[in-house]
Amino acid sequence: MGFFSFQQELAIDLGTANTIIIHNDKVVVNEPSIVAIDQHTGKLIAIGEKARQMHGKTHENIKTIRPLRDGVIADFHAAEQMIRGMIKMINQKKKLFTPSLKMVVCIPSGSTEVEIRAVRDSSEHAGGRDVYMIYEPMAAAIGIGLDVEAPEGCMVVDIGGGTTEIAVIALGGIVCNQSIRIAGDGFTNDIQTYMRHQHNIKIGERTAEEIKIQVGSALPELVDPPTDFNVRGPNLMTAMPIEIPISYQEIAHCLDKSLSKIETAVLSVLEQTPPELYADIVGRGIYLAGGGALLRGLDKRLSDKISIPFHIAEDPLQAVARGTGIALKNVDKFPFLMK
Repeated sequence: MGFFSFQQELAIDLGTANTIIIHNDKVVVNEPSIVAIDQHTGKLIAIGEKARQMHGKTHENIKTIRPLRDGVIADFHAAEQMIRGMIKMINQKKKLFTPSLKMVVCIPSGSTEVEIRAVRDSSEHAGGRDVYMIYEPMAAAIGIGLDVEAPEGCMVVDIGGGTTEIAVIALGGIVCNQSIRIAGDGFTNDIQTYMRHQHNIKIGERTAEEIKIQVGSALPELVDPPTDFNVRGPNLMTAMPIEIPISYQEIAHCLDKSLSKIETAVLSVLEQTPPELYADIVGRGIYLAGGGALLRGLDKRLSDKISIPFHIAEDPLQAVARGTGIALKNVDKFPFLMK
């Protein structure tokens, strides 16, 4: 049987917004974390980008589900189907037999035992034989290229879809951390609420996401401002169609409260940091990762507020996935991986 004991190694960044799978150092799957399911049969209709295109446009027989909310599994069955479907995307050519899977999955640093168990069970049901866990800020630090095992402090702020992870790392462990449930999805909700209250226009999640990408900003004054974005939708009072240009200043104003909460959380973690590590962090700066790091002017806003330089990771969207991939290759070497 030794001939057939084929094992496939996968690193999975199971995100609220996107799921990235790395195999053999290559990103093989990068899809939105969403599935479309037939209401009558419970069968999977679409997964990833195809399901995202259906989101908000389905009839009663089809339901689109985002299995993860706030960084943790909210719908166990849908999460399992999503992981299984995404693994199938890689193994389309190899139909002779299914390989056993060795996985490293990253999880929010504030996960409870129950939440960790849900991720482990979903991964095992999807075919994982050896499942390891790594905390997101640790994976982000490795992906950015920081030496996490050095006796020096480094600080990472990972703004994902469901959670913002803030952690101080030294000697291969997390010294102090905070995980808050204000991140990309929170910004999207803020934009939807703002448009409803300020402009009497009703917009869906996808449109709010588009506004965030096109004119999202953390500062009301930018050196290189984006052009206004035209939003179309029904007027809440009359149900007549209206079109409104939205500027980045408006979005900076509507995201201000959520960004202030992230600033407070960063300061709270710095307060708990031992003084020797604090000195290292002031010298090296704080690193931003995750999709939220792409928000225009965020690094400048945080640097001005906290008086420590903030650096955006080279590829913030894939920093966590890259770090998970490196951890997968060094499963025996890294003591902080949880079996």
